[in-house]
Amino acid sequence: MLEKRVGGCHCGRVRFRAEVDLDRLSQCNCTICTKKGILHLPVVPEAFELLCGKHALTVYTFGTGVAQHAFCSHCGMHAFYVPRSQPDRITVNARCLDGIDGPNLKPTQFFDGQHWENAQRRRIAEGGHTPPAGLNGSITLQAILDRALV
Repeated sequence: MLEKRVGGCHCGRVRFRAEVDLDRLSQCNCTICTKKGILHLPVVPEAFELLCGKHALTVYTFGTGVAQHAFCSHCGMHAFYVPRSQPDRITVNARCLDGIDGPNLKPTQFFDGQHWENAQRRRIAEGGHTPPAGLNGSITLQAILDRALV
């Protein structure tokens, strides 16, 4: 069920509001998601609002450069990012939602990021969202930053 939630980084410089569905919680076993410990909640950009902190964000990219791993430049927290698998969407880190009981979060979906291409084909074949061809997540992230007030 969709619900509006707020969240942010550890130090509070980056804050957001998003319409999320905790029943769509997923986990990925790729190297960066494993090291970050992120639990994914996909969000359409129209349902995501950066409330503050656009100047506190730093972006890390690697590999194809499609994914935009935004993090707070002060505390290092990855509260949200634009995933390679869906560069026209935002993924909220469920662990960064206010009032969330992190240890009790139970992912219902899994993305085999260690075998990314096969996992992406499988996700789409099973009815998952098909992103526009050739889109780089930097466009999605820039649109979010442009809408942010501070």
